[in-house]
Amino acid sequence: MSDRKLENTLSPIYPKIKRITALISKFIQFIILGVLIWMYSYFDWPTWIYWVLIGLIVLNVFMTIWSIFEPHYYYRSWSYQFDEEYLQLSYGIFQKEWVTVPMTKIQSVTTTQGPIMKRYQIRSISVETVGSSHVIPALEEEVAFSLREKLAEFAKLKEVGE
Repeated sequence: MSDRKLENTLSPIYPKIKRITALISKFIQFIILGVLIWMYSYFDWPTWIYWVLIGLIVLNVFMTIWSIFEPHYYYRSWSYQFDEEYLQLSYGIFQKEWVTVPMTKIQSVTTTQGPIMKRYQIRSISVETVGSSHVIPALEEEVAFSLREKLAEFAKLKEVGE
């Protein structure tokens, strides 16, 4: 497939949301590693455990640095497009993925929103098919609701309770 860009992209706030989420996770990991280092010294564990913990701390530092830069590149790589027949997704930093989902195969379309996404009025959309699930990770609420309705209409899905 060509390296052309599809017409729609994620919300520009996506990198910020992804960084906040990653940094909260890394902070919790550093606290756990700190507690384990304290437990190592308090309980006089074998020396090899100390070196494993130091290795995990170094790895966590590198992963924290990567989690600062990665959202920008991931955001730039993401695009999607849809019409009455197909939903097309394109994403990936090192390995580019092109996904084409026929509208006839879509079984459900849902939106989700976590606490950080709620703060910035962003939602993700999950498209379920018989054999797989595809997620568009960050769209403005109005765009997400509109896309969900259009995909449901094109896929001829019915509202629950109808």
